[in-house]
Amino acid sequence: MSNQHQWPAWEVFTQKTDGEAHEHAGNVHAPDAEMALLNARDVYGRRQEAVNIWVVPSSAITASTPDDVGPFFDPANDKMYRWPNYFKTPDGIKQI
Repeated sequence: MSNQHQWPAWEVFTQKTDGEAHEHAGNVHAPDAEMALLNARDVYGRRQEAVNIWVVPSSAITASTPDDVGPFFDPANDKMYRWPNYFKTPDGIKQI
């Protein structure tokens, strides 16, 4: 099938149990959001692996590129307070 006649791709995110974060499960092809959700349910939820499913058009995702590694991520290197080991755990706290 040529790309001209192929349905758009949709990224699928599933939530395994209530309260957990959604995780990327894969993708499906569908003509619209409703069909993408049904296809995602059939592929990624058929064995009750999920309690919730999100579908997002692949074309709606914007991502960094490998060329962005230096300039895009460098500003975080000089902000040590963003690292968890910057903060000391108060005495008496066993688990956070």
